[in-house]
Amino acid sequence: MKQLRKPAFAALAVLAAALVLCPAVFAAGEAAADGQPALYATAWSLVPPLVAIVLALITKEAYSSLFIGILVGGLFYSNFQFEGTVLHIFEDGMMSVLSDVSNVGILIFLVILGAMVCMMNKAGGSAAFGKWASTRIRTRVGAQLATIALGVLIFVDDYFNCLTVGSVMRPVTDKHQISRAKLAYLIDATAAPVCIIAPISSWAAAVTGFVEGANGLELFIQAIPYNFYALLTILMMLGLAVLNTDYGPMARHEWNARNGDLFTSGQRQEDETGSVSSKGGVADLVLPVLVLIVCCIIGMIYTGGFFSGTDFVTAFSQSNASLGLVLGSVFALVFTVVFYAVRRVLNFKACMECLPEGFKAMVPAILILTFAWTLKAMTDSLGADVFVDALVRQSTGAMVNLLPAVIFLVGCGLAFATGTSWGTFGILIPIVVEAFSETDPGLMIIAISACMAGAVCGDHCSPISDTTIMASAGARCDHVNHVSTQLPYAMTVAAISFVTYVLAGFVRSPWICLPVGAVLVIGVLLVSRNADKKRAAQ
Repeated sequence: MKQLRKPAFAALAVLAAALVLCPAVFAAGEAAADGQPALYATAWSLVPPLVAIVLALITKEAYSSLFIGILVGGLFYSNFQFEGTVLHIFEDGMMSVLSDVSNVGILIFLVILGAMVCMMNKAGGSAAFGKWASTRIRTRVGAQLATIALGVLIFVDDYFNCLTVGSVMRPVTDKHQISRAKLAYLIDATAAPVCIIAPISSWAAAVTGFVEGANGLELFIQAIPYNFYALLTILMMLGLAVLNTDYGPMARHEWNARNGDLFTSGQRQEDETGSVSSKGGVADLVLPVLVLIVCCIIGMIYTGGFFSGTDFVTAFSQSNASLGLVLGSVFALVFTVVFYAVRRVLNFKACMECLPEGFKAMVPAILILTFAWTLKAMTDSLGADVFVDALVRQSTGAMVNLLPAVIFLVGCGLAFATGTSWGTFGILIPIVVEAFSETDPGLMIIAISACMAGAVCGDHCSPISDTTIMASAGARCDHVNHVSTQLPYAMTVAAISFVTYVLAGFVRSPWICLPVGAVLVIGVLLVSRNADKKRAAQ
């Protein structure tokens, strides 16, 4: 009982602090003259997501933490009126985000992918692939490198990356006693950080869409060498795997995994597959995944007008990723059902039984996503984007050489608080282009890259990020465990990236800054490895 009281008291304390400290408490019911809430476009607009994040880290419980953050946002928006708060949370928030076409598309894609994973498991494809891979991947290092390689190869979309890599590699990493937290980190670190440096990806399409008055794709490609956070994150993963070292909470998870406990703590999200076919082979996993990849790419370029005469790159840059993923996954699902029926590894009835089972497996991710989207709606309604816009514009005139580092920090903070990279792009990139496109194009490239890197970093660290949630779902890992174990790694790379952006503002060459960052990353890992050896010797 005492263990339950501490998180509850912590939650109440944070909520009470948010309410008591807010000046609007003393002016409840008073709105601004233009009808906007009294706290619109102020620093208080970032309080609701920060409350949710702090509570999640303290209580280790995601659902109630997110809802309390939503409640704080509703109270701030309605100026603490009961009716206004309830209506804003459910009508303007939850119902609105669940009726958004793009969000619905993501939920449909999640359910279909959950059903496909269930089918692949029941057909014996996942088990067969695990056995096949165990004969070729014989070490923990090899299993981690294989996971990283697959994550890099699936660069088209971060959602697709998270769920596909998790489904394929779980049997392999489980076989080599790699913790689910470590698998979730590898998935997350090869999702957004890889997509943001891939010219053909939904992320590249999003970035180019925010660049007005210039060739967005050309600027994106020029900014890749300056995207220090993404590049150094990949180096961090490789170093952790090759040097066989871990630090922070991840070290405990990995030690426990070597002793047979892949989860360490929290709810164990095991795959509930029931009976498994003995006729399954490697092709029963590999072929559906390959078809899924091909169909999703075709679906994305179809929505961009490729089959109407638009060239491939342009079609990808203007594609509707949500619709494309739904179309691709539907065709892949139909193929999988027919393929298993022809091979007689799974009959039609068993395939249909996987639909509700796949939905059930994705319910935790869907619930957290719904709360995260609602929390973002609360933040948007409070004018967080307007507040950050004004903040950045005020800082563009001073300390020009330090501006990339400042933009990196602002991008980190905004993405961390709101849980969205794309929203951060939409706020910061137009400001950067407007400020420097005419006066200093070279600095504009570095600043755009700093914005992208900061957005990915904040997204990578945030418990309310949809990509972070997807990585937890893909690894079948407790979400708070994933966040707490990943945070020290992400913060290490963020600190090193900040140093490289300070340097980049002066030297303006990625070929000097990037090696400096790489040396610092390797140095941190070597220090961690030596510390591990000393502890082992004692």
